[in-house]
Amino acid sequence: MNRKRVLILSEGFGSGHTQAAYALAAGMKKISPGIQTKVLELGSFLNPVVAPIILSAYRKTVITSPALVGMLYRKQYEKPINRLTRLALHKIFYTHTANVIEQLKPDLIICTHPIPCAVISRLKSAGLKVPLYTVITDYDAHAAWVNPEVDRYLVSTPEVRRLLLRRGIKSEAVHVTGIPVHPNFWTARNKSCVRKELQLRNIPTVLIMGGGWGLLFKKQVLDSLTSWRDKVQLVFCTGTNEKLAAKLKSHPGFDHPHVVILGHTKEISKWMDASDLLITKPGGMTCTEALAKGLPMLFCESIPGQEESNRQYFVTSGYGETLEAEAIDRWFARLTSRYHSEQIKSDPQHAFRNNYKPDRCAHDLVEMLFDSSFSTPFRHNSESQALRQFSM
Repeated sequence: MNRKRVLILSEGFGSGHTQAAYALAAGMKKISPGIQTKVLELGSFLNPVVAPIILSAYRKTVITSPALVGMLYRKQYEKPINRLTRLALHKIFYTHTANVIEQLKPDLIICTHPIPCAVISRLKSAGLKVPLYTVITDYDAHAAWVNPEVDRYLVSTPEVRRLLLRRGIKSEAVHVTGIPVHPNFWTARNKSCVRKELQLRNIPTVLIMGGGWGLLFKKQVLDSLTSWRDKVQLVFCTGTNEKLAAKLKSHPGFDHPHVVILGHTKEISKWMDASDLLITKPGGMTCTEALAKGLPMLFCESIPGQEESNRQYFVTSGYGETLEAEAIDRWFARLTSRYHSEQIKSDPQHAFRNNYKPDRCAHDLVEMLFDSSFSTPFRHNSESQALRQFSM
């Protein structure tokens, strides 16, 4: 096989898009070690001063004005990124994108966020011949994902595929692969062994995530959770939110040997292996990672828009519930009952996990990359010059 180069582009609006990008890179290299991959958050890479300001403003808007975020999402739901916006994105953020592509000379470009997808689509309309694939990282498909220059879409479910078909995408261009997760999530380890490794007690364990942006930990929820601390081990993951971690540690309900405050970690796979239940906001990547581990979920309040669709999908399918005091008590009672081991074996979440193949997306992409019909006529001379002129 010839050595192939894959450029994977994302953006930092939420962590899931970039997580998916790195998951794809790791998965494809695990399957075919000779593949060369490069992951870039394109805006941050090309504009390291401006991009953090924009991302900070986005995060603040999500936290302080979620209704506005939802209104904009719904208003634009059926509207693809228009030609004028694509031009503005290119001129403001990505004037050197063509030069990056020329230097890296990828055989395939994969986008896990609509913005770089729109930019690469514009380059393709100007003559770029590198195939462009889009991996939709939620259980819904906003029209912003749709660009006529995209060669293939990889989606989470048949429902998302049908949505794209209704928007005029050709059937052969849409593939149901599931959302990709890192190879660390492809298998589940023994809970007792992982708990010992993480220095946890071998008792029913609940992992609480989604606090990085301060969206989850409200007093009523905290009181309900900590009321079970004598029987259930609680692991609160606060991500990079150091202020929130300090606040939780000062909370009197957290002064208990069964309560763990976990900051930023690169070992979420292990913490999921150690847990019996996940409480989280319904981000596409987090939900899919839990799905790969066969971990039941309770969903706290959603960021309006795609997270509402994610929650609706999992709840409607019977693989998660909305976070309420009654749900907490019901699940925690179940976890602590002596019948827990028998109950968990028959839980529908485990049947669902059998229908989701966490390595499928990476496998399918490797097959597509090495398919004999796959063509990547990257031009090193005249075409590259045209792209340089276009990017000026």
